Amino acid sequence: MQTTYTNRKIWHIAYPILISLLMEQLIGMTDTAFLGRVGEVELGASAIAGVFYMVIFMVAFGFSIGVQILIARRNGEGHYREIGQLFYHGIYFQTGLAATLFLLSYHFSPIILKQIVASDRIYEAAVSYLHWRVFGAFFSFNAIVFRAFFLGTTQTKTLTLNSLVMVLSNVVFNYLLIFGNFGFPELGIAGAAIGSSLAELVSLIFFIIYTKRRIDCTKYGLDKTPKIQTTVFSRMLNVSFWTMIQNFFSLSTWFLFFLYIEHLGERALAITNIVRSASGLLFVVVMAFASTCGSLVSNLIGQGHAENVPELIRRHIRLAYILVIPLMLLFTLCPTLILGIYTDMADLQQAATCSLWVMCTTYIFLVPANVYFQAVSGTGNTRTALALELGSLLVYTTYITYIILYLKMDVAFCWTADTVYGIFILLFCYLYIRRGKWISKII
Repeated sequence: MQTTYTNRKIWHIAYPILISLLMEQLIGMTDTAFLGRVGEVELGASAIAGVFYMVIFMVAFGFSIGVQILIARRNGEGHYREIGQLFYHGIYFQTGLAATLFLLSYHFSPIILKQIVASDRIYEAAVSYLHWRVFGAFFSFNAIVFRAFFLGTTQTKTLTLNSLVMVLSNVVFNYLLIFGNFGFPELGIAGAAIGSSLAELVSLIFFIIYTKRRIDCTKYGLDKTPKIQTTVFSRMLNVSFWTMIQNFFSLSTWFLFFLYIEHLGERALAITNIVRSASGLLFVVVMAFASTCGSLVSNLIGQGHAENVPELIRRHIRLAYILVIPLMLLFTLCPTLILGIYTDMADLQQAATCSLWVMCTTYIFLVPANVYFQAVSGTGNTRTALALELGSLLVYTTYITYIILYLKMDVAFCWTADTVYGIFILLFCYLYIRRGKWISKII
């Protein structure tokens, strides 16, 4: 039984998550890098369509966070056989959710985008991307249930292998389908969407095969497929529903940010997509430690050692800064090197430099903010986490509406919105953890 977690133990759990998230980030980087060599319209459209799809995906991801919290709690309590029941009901739910959101997106996303996208060229390219991208929901929604299982049971090395397979698949599919190499049709932005969906299929197949061959299915109750039980769904949704809502609103406001930027022009949107993709390299480091913190918080509480949670949070923040600060310095001192990954257009690189610098400064606050927020979710009080998130997002939305739509500030200044969000969510979560009302929470 773990009463606390050393830096070495945290790193042992976090680094496979970091590698897996980095591999997943490389999928978005691959799409951006390839489309950055097709044209600014395609680059901007992939930002709008990509974030639109992420809003859909993050609803499912929010459910998987709830599943992960419950699995981690049962793992900490030593009730391993109950994990299988949670896992399979997660699969049942995600399959139904994928079918529902696929149909809604496939039929209504063109109508929605038509009303909110100013540029006709970006609209047409975005619809072309989404037409194929939504097929990936059937694969990615189920794959993240496997991810929740491996995170909740702290078997995180599997995520590294899976992500490596997925990103390599995406590179191959993009190379073949975007530019039409080796006799394949030249599909442009649609090829990027098809490639990403196929890579998610490969990821799901890998998880299934690996679990059957390498995991003790009997120990975790994965050897038998349970019947559907509404009581299990009710218990899962009691935790997951709030993370689903939280993720939906969080990504919706991010989509709103890109939508506002699109009204500043195609160049501004292209810059924002490049900086967003570059930001992902920093973000994966933060989320690796934040995800680890959330899982270990749930495990510690399950073992009866809630008093050690505050120190656990501080350890994760320190470790995250150790990796994030050198990356921030690299991005700041060598912007051309970083931006050159995404586009070979020199004028676009120069125009994006200031935005890249501002983005780096936001992580001074986003590091502790994300760790504390995942810790709040790890306590099982996901309804409270939603309330804290909504309060921060209200401030964020007000801020971006004022500086982008009203003041029409330069795109670089618009990136200060992430700093505003980070300050408020950090303050709210810190005060909540300090008050300690979460210690007696039963899930």
